[in-house]
Amino acid sequence: MKLKMKKDDLLAGIQTVQNVVSSKATLPILSNILLEISNNVLKLNATDLDIGISCEIPVETVEEGAITIPAKRFSDIVKELPAGDINIHAKKNNQIDIEGKNCRFKLNGLPKEEFPKFPEFKDNEMIRIQQADLKEMFKLTSFAASHEESRYVLNGVLMELSDNIIRIVATDGRRLAKIEKKLISSIKKEISVILPIKAVQEVNRNLKDEGEVSFIIGTNQVLFDIEGVLIATRVIEGEFPNYNQVIPKPIKTKVTVNTKDLLYTIKRANLLATPDFQAVKFEIFRDKMVVSKHTPDVGESREEIPIDYSGAEFIVGFNPVFLIDFLKNVNNETIGIEFLGPDKPAVIRLDDYLYLALPMRI
Repeated sequence: MKLKMKKDDLLAGIQTVQNVVSSKATLPILSNILLEISNNVLKLNATDLDIGISCEIPVETVEEGAITIPAKRFSDIVKELPAGDINIHAKKNNQIDIEGKNCRFKLNGLPKEEFPKFPEFKDNEMIRIQQADLKEMFKLTSFAASHEESRYVLNGVLMELSDNIIRIVATDGRRLAKIEKKLISSIKKEISVILPIKAVQEVNRNLKDEGEVSFIIGTNQVLFDIEGVLIATRVIEGEFPNYNQVIPKPIKTKVTVNTKDLLYTIKRANLLATPDFQAVKFEIFRDKMVVSKHTPDVGESREEIPIDYSGAEFIVGFNPVFLIDFLKNVNNETIGIEFLGPDKPAVIRLDDYLYLALPMRI
């Protein structure tokens, strides 16, 4: 295997795939990137057995072939090479020569035969959506997924598809985020899968603000194609809870508040939170909301922000992180919050998006 290419092109390709490489891989081959050259195209491939990612770069091919080399070491070397052309030559003893301007490295690799094969998806329906739409959907839901290992079904996001609608839902049992968008074209059958949060983050990292993304849903895997970057992920097996049961009916009386004002007020109150004293108190009046925090042996804070509200006055407590995660991701200048009572969830509905958070004792 022998090729010539620009340093910046190679570095961009490495950075596209190397995120899925585990630093604690149990098998040495999983710490490597697979390099394959054919028809003047270099294909880079990395996997942790749950997620696989592949991308292609046009190169000047001298000799076709394939080899796997340690991802981090390879990335560090390429990063530090002088700008300009790089020559790569893989030899029969699984050693690779990397040559830049006035410098040369030798790196030991492993044969390509040991590297896991990228999954194949045959005879499955291609689903298409705008990249910006999917990016927004993941951004507004993924933070609500659980990180508790015992609740593995909640360690991802639910993706539901029917006709021309895609719906994504995430919950950790104490909050819930749900969003719907339209597909570019309708699909033939209803589909429901749970995507692991690591896969969601990897897909979202590669999504852009324009163009389309297509994906195929197989028996237990999903393949995303983002303008030639392929990401294949296993799905989480199990049954996602019936989220519709916990979504209350809309109420007319809402607290209308400036999004940024509320975000910064809660962030300031959260400065006094501790693992044992998380809840922030919200006192709702006709024209103002008082946000306060009292933590024994730490201190207290109190802040008022103007609101538009015509309902009864009440007091409620929430985990500040649950509200911060939501508020920092929405672009609306103002939001309307449905406070259903001191011991009931708060709900925010924005067009095709819903966010729900359960209260805490104060």
